[in-house]
Amino acid sequence: MGGAATRDPVIVRWLLTLLALGFLGLFLVLPLAAVVVEAFAKGLDAYLRALGNDVALASIRLTLIVAAIAVPLNIAFGLAASWAIAKFDFRGKSLLVSLIELPFSVSPVISGLIYVLLFGLQGLLGPWLADHDIRIIFAVPGIVLATIFVTFPFVARELIPLMEEQGRDEEEAALTLGAGGLRTFWLVTLPNVRWGLLYGVLLCNARAMGEFGAVSVVSGHIRGLTNTMPLHVEILYNEYDFVGAFAVASLLALLAVVTLAAKTALEWWHRDELVATGH
Repeated sequence: MGGAATRDPVIVRWLLTLLALGFLGLFLVLPLAAVVVEAFAKGLDAYLRALGNDVALASIRLTLIVAAIAVPLNIAFGLAASWAIAKFDFRGKSLLVSLIELPFSVSPVISGLIYVLLFGLQGLLGPWLADHDIRIIFAVPGIVLATIFVTFPFVARELIPLMEEQGRDEEEAALTLGAGGLRTFWLVTLPNVRWGLLYGVLLCNARAMGEFGAVSVVSGHIRGLTNTMPLHVEILYNEYDFVGAFAVASLLALLAVVTLAAKTALEWWHRDELVATGH
């Protein structure tokens, strides 16, 4: 009786469903479809030429290199930070949690500007770096640093609530039985959070490849050298090369779709595993 009394009328459920689908279609599906249509507006040959030229390939290669560096470093940081926060009590824990959230409250452009003020030629460490022939700003190291800053919360944010929910009982039992801290982490903690870790890695990788603001500030927009895919899209669009811009943008859109599909597949596998184990 209680369930029937609180059940929404059919018309209300249909209206809410149509509203949600219309919103998704207007703000998600339609823009993605427009990108694909514009990318192939002049045919497959023009699309392949736009992706196959040296400058486009350089932007794709740089994007992959930056992600390949930033994501593993964020995995290491996220695991260490979440393990410390969820499994141990120490002074300054709340400060560490706040610092992890900091990139979400700071504009990416501001974070890029901070690196310029630190490592730029007129920055705090700029003269020393110049004297030792070390280039960070307007070079790959600066792009990597900016990408790490804007992406490092993703893994930690996935793992901290998961580890806190699981508690410390299994780790304490392993330690009581004689396992060391590192062995306990590899054999007990890590297997229990593997799904959350995979979710965080997927989101981190997608953001690393699609970051624009922070990278734009520190890259210098050197064509063929420091332009990642999002920056290359901007340059092509400003030059009215719409097919080239949308062709590269289609790769980024494909990345977003693949990330969403992979995350959904992992959620299904995780759910099936929980059902199979009786959890």
